[in-house]
Amino acid sequence: MYDPMEFKNGKPPFAISTGDMSWNKTGSWRYMRPLYEEKTPPCTVGCPANEKIPQYFALVKEKKYEQAWQIILRDNPMPGVTGRVCYHPCESVCNRLHYDQPIAIHNMERFVADQNMDNHIPQDWVAEERSEKIAIIGSGPAGLSAAFQLRLKGYRVTIYEAANEPGGMLRLGIPKYRLPREVLDKEIGDIQRLGVEIKTSTAVGKDVSWEDLKSRYDAVLIATGAYKSWGMGLKGEDLDGISTGLKFLQQYNTTGQTPVGKKVVVVGGGNTAIDTARSALRMGADVTIVYRRSRAEMPAVPEEIEDALREGVNILFLHNPVAFIGNGKVEKVRLIKMELGEPDDSGRRRPIPIPGSEYEIETDQVLMAIGEVPQLDFLPQTFETSKDRLKVNHFQMTTEQGVFACGDAATGPIGTVVDAIATGKRAAEAVHQFLTKDEIKLSAPLENGVPFETLNLDYFHNEPRPQEAQRHPQQLVGDFEEVNLGIGSDDAHY
Repeated sequence: MYDPMEFKNGKPPFAISTGDMSWNKTGSWRYMRPLYEEKTPPCTVGCPANEKIPQYFALVKEKKYEQAWQIILRDNPMPGVTGRVCYHPCESVCNRLHYDQPIAIHNMERFVADQNMDNHIPQDWVAEERSEKIAIIGSGPAGLSAAFQLRLKGYRVTIYEAANEPGGMLRLGIPKYRLPREVLDKEIGDIQRLGVEIKTSTAVGKDVSWEDLKSRYDAVLIATGAYKSWGMGLKGEDLDGISTGLKFLQQYNTTGQTPVGKKVVVVGGGNTAIDTARSALRMGADVTIVYRRSRAEMPAVPEEIEDALREGVNILFLHNPVAFIGNGKVEKVRLIKMELGEPDDSGRRRPIPIPGSEYEIETDQVLMAIGEVPQLDFLPQTFETSKDRLKVNHFQMTTEQGVFACGDAATGPIGTVVDAIATGKRAAEAVHQFLTKDEIKLSAPLENGVPFETLNLDYFHNEPRPQEAQRHPQQLVGDFEEVNLGIGSDDAHY
């Protein structure tokens, strides 16, 4: 009989019985065996791209890394990107969450991608060449995902990108310490190797007209993302030294330099705000984030918030700017304290100003990161929009026949890389059915995953979750090298 006091964390090192087990004949005398049924796991349902997570995990266990990578690619052509920047909703619905800890799916995806940096997507995945031509506007995650899926079906795909290099927000908005450019370049290059053409420095509406594009292609997919930042409409917002976090990131990511103050205030609570703050910190600034809700409501990836705090970013939760003060240039921000009321339309508790709680803090630069909307002025006025985004139906088609939209340019899930990849995949399927004159009927949403309550825990044992290695530079200023280093092969086989 085991002494429970000897158990680690109060649990035995393996499953034991404390009562009669005659009902469960095991060992050499057993006459019953488990019956295995193929069911959808909750992690696959929780992944917007519906990656086949158990399948590639099983292949990793057998050290078949290339096959595991190819399983992921069918749903997501950029696992090296998502393995670094995804908010991993798959883990939040993992059944192990109710048992010990969720499986490290995010880290495993990155591990698989990193093991295949020298491999390329097989050319024989591309179906026989079709005659139809498709134009995609934008080379961000949504556009690249759609281009990949359409090319696999044999379509001739051309992407029009206004920037000098492809990648969209992946290149312009995400800092290198989170997403090394060699990883991004490799995965974009793999898509190009399949035959996808990318025309950079080519803005639709400027370098090529919408009418010309529409007449030359059999279908058009708009995946321009959201680059126009919201303002707050506050007094003093036009002072010098006030800009947006996205412009700050874009300038640094494209030129390697951007003006930065000594005392920087970043307004917002999303990933752009966190990226802006951590980047400014690396440029030598003293950085404060001002966010109007509590940490629990902060939409940024929790690990990124933790990293920002660890690196020295100060976050004022339950605060909001009410005015910017200065003589031609911003010198102070007037703040008001907030409290949380009832939930609003976003499902988060509404922030309510506390009367008489205003005070001022000094600053010489304010960077606002409170959200972005698409710039759609290159399109005719005939397109319908909803909340500044292109209105699309269930099949990602706009109100114009033969024109589709996905990612942040369209209504639907917005703001994350994996959601953009998923809508690009969905749009590609709809475009294919439209061009083949089939009735557009997309794959049905996956059924609910297997609930935890139905699992037989006799066949599971506790397993510690592997922790991602991190690099903690002693001198943060000027260091934009990757911080999170992933897991090793020993941890991948846990």
